[in-house]
Amino acid sequence: MSNSTVDLATFSELQDAAGADFVKELVQTFLEEAPAMLQELRDALAAGDADTFRRAAHSLKSNSLTFGALTLGAMAREQELGGLAAAQSSDALDALAQEYDRVATALQELTHG
Repeated sequence: MSNSTVDLATFSELQDAAGADFVKELVQTFLEEAPAMLQELRDALAAGDADTFRRAAHSLKSNSLTFGALTLGAMAREQELGGLAAAQSSDALDALAQEYDRVATALQELTHG
């Protein structure tokens, strides 16, 4: 796992504050909900729905940063702030989905390792 995928200090602080079992539950919820957020971004882009796009990007950003997924959080923030104009093609959303896949793998390793 790359240190840039999940900031280990942030993840460790979260575990210390909330407890490893609770963080494991949070990670599981994130892994279940994030793919829906990514699909919501794609659907909102296709529909030209700026508000839904911004809200989905904001949720993905906030959840990512909670776990120390700094790159994913920054990418989602770019989408949130740039709105539909930032994602005029699906390339940005494809890159976001690829980073999510890396984060999902890292979080699974951290919570099951």
